[in-house]
Amino acid sequence: MANNLFITYDLIKTKDYPAVHNAIKALGSWAKVTESNWYVNSNYSAEEAAKKVKAAMDNDDKLIVVNATNNTAYWYNMLDSVSEHLKNQWNV
Repeated sequence: MANNLFITYDLIKTKDYPAVHNAIKALGSWAKVTESNWYVNSNYSAEEAAKKVKAAMDNDDKLIVVNATNNTAYWYNMLDSVSEHLKNQWNV
């Protein structure tokens, strides 16, 4: 089943945009919504997609992948307060 993924990132130090963009494009049919937000129609889950994109990023870069199909999300390097807020407010 295809998933509607929204991928948002923030590259902190080394800004290797081509590597990140290529990782996102490899996930499926894509559209670049804004400078750092993409829509991808993909067979990957939010977690699987996040792991694939994160592999093209530096350790300190921020990433969130939201699966609008099943209302799930997976992220890396969010502030603890942001992670807690998302966990507490996410409407499942």
